[in-house]
Amino acid sequence: MPLKLEGSCRCGAVRFSADSHAPVPFMRCYCSICRKTAGGGGYVINLHADKNTLIVDGRTAVFHAALDDGREGCELSSAERHFCALCASALWVFSPDYPDLFHPFASAIDSDLPKAPSHVHMMLGSKASWVEPLIGPDDLCFEGYPDDALEAWHRARGLWID
Repeated sequence: MPLKLEGSCRCGAVRFSADSHAPVPFMRCYCSICRKTAGGGGYVINLHADKNTLIVDGRTAVFHAALDDGREGCELSSAERHFCALCASALWVFSPDYPDLFHPFASAIDSDLPKAPSHVHMMLGSKASWVEPLIGPDDLCFEGYPDDALEAWHRARGLWID
């Protein structure tokens, strides 16, 4: 049975819950978008949750990041970054490219989460110069995206919850 994630913003105006088969907070993203919208320590931790089970009490605001289009211009990301319009707490990211899942930020989760046996540090090529990642002996590091997605990482370690 999946783990029920329960989360909220700092002021309590938005509360949400969803089921997660992959709830271990192991992946640290250092990209500038995550870092600047939700990462006080220089990174964010994205979780994996079932979008079809998402229940929201309250209203979120949505931000679409501007992405470099490679031609000295920008295009808006299709990914929706949801946050509280009152206190600006970052809550989750949803991409229409993956309509059955969304990624709550571990920082918005109020329920207990399992401890990660190791971490994946992704987008290190985008980290801020002041960030000094704490790399453990079993951690994996990637300048860009990792080899395994959230589901594959959980399954490979026997941590996927049916």
